[in-house]
Amino acid sequence: MWDERFEESVRRFLPYLPADEELVADAPLRDFGLDSLATVDLLSVLEDAYEVRFQDEALSLATFETPETLWKTLSRIRAES
Repeated sequence: MWDERFEESVRRFLPYLPADEELVADAPLRDFGLDSLATVDLLSVLEDAYEVRFQDEALSLATFETPETLWKTLSRIRAES
């Protein structure tokens, strides 16, 4: 699935996800508190942590819908770098 760094980064922006609750692949990130400002901050954290840049086509609501879609996008970007 994803690595620990990714999970820690995403969890920081999910105030409604209890610390003891598993972050599942299809969790709706918006339902757990990822709003538009947090999305921008999360994007910045991921870009810095993985030394990548999300291109315009990856900057959509669909990319940040679930941890799975975000991880797949990040993995694709890393593979292309």
